[in-house]
Amino acid sequence: MSGAPGHHHDHAAKGGADHSHDHGIGQAPEKALRRALVLTGGFMLAEAIGGYFTNSLALISDAAHMLTDTAALAIALIAIRIGRRAPDNLRTFGYARFEILAAMFNAVVLFLVAMYILYEAIERFRNPPAIASGAMMGIAALGLIVNMLSMRLLRGGRDSSLNVKGAYLEVWSDMLGSVGVLAAGAIIALTGWKPIDPIIAVLIGLWVLPRTWTLLKDSLNVLLEGVPGGIAVADIEAAVRAVPGVKNLHHLHVWAVSSGKSLLTAHVDRDPTGGSDTALLSAINAVLRERFQISHSTLQLEDTGCTDPSCDLVSESTHTSGSEVHAHSH
Repeated sequence: MSGAPGHHHDHAAKGGADHSHDHGIGQAPEKALRRALVLTGGFMLAEAIGGYFTNSLALISDAAHMLTDTAALAIALIAIRIGRRAPDNLRTFGYARFEILAAMFNAVVLFLVAMYILYEAIERFRNPPAIASGAMMGIAALGLIVNMLSMRLLRGGRDSSLNVKGAYLEVWSDMLGSVGVLAAGAIIALTGWKPIDPIIAVLIGLWVLPRTWTLLKDSLNVLLEGVPGGIAVADIEAAVRAVPGVKNLHHLHVWAVSSGKSLLTAHVDRDPTGGSDTALLSAINAVLRERFQISHSTLQLEDTGCTDPSCDLVSESTHTSGSEVHAHSH
């Protein structure tokens, strides 16, 4: 084993380049969120007033969703600002996980709003009020335009951030709501059948709930330090064991700090007759980066594996035989 016994930290970058740490989200999503916030917040006020005067539950439900959209966009912006803060002695991973908290909050709020709309719809079925269908359709048409513009602004960042995805889903649900309100207004204007208004409101709520659950589940998985979506621990184990010089792999942990920022730690049993530690670590890190998009890994090399289950409960420096090498790849 090369080097003196003890702990060695090797920060190696692919191709020898200097890789800086980006703990926040880019400027483009922030700019898009800011513009979407202005559009959505402004129209939310107009739609709420319009829903009150037209007596349309479908329109009020759409305004309520726009209220959650406005809150979601504002929280998303705050999360981005906080997430950019550099790591310190209190938060060694930085503040990137704040965006997950924001996504979870948005999911909970959206869920509560959907449940309220479903409850209110039941009351409207019992006592349907008079509805000004013409004004209802006009406001819904404007809302549809605003929602489509906001969706276009947020589309680029929805796959890279649960926070932005949460805001995007809320705007998407509002767009569907606007379409539903337009349809309800047309049916009321042509037939006078007022129950279509709460029916549309119920359909909007039922459409939103499963997507809200998906967002909530993904956020909880990050907060509980679960394995990131799209990554299978068994695949990682097989890929690392296939690297020449690796005899076995144990104490493998994979989790995420925030969207798109996965981390891994593992103990690797090396072949003492193999090549150098540096070459072995480079080969393993290359596999993790290229196959699993994991660029932040902490690997501990050992001459023999630890088979005692109590190893998880003791210090890494006490349960191995022989010297150890730690390598961090960012």
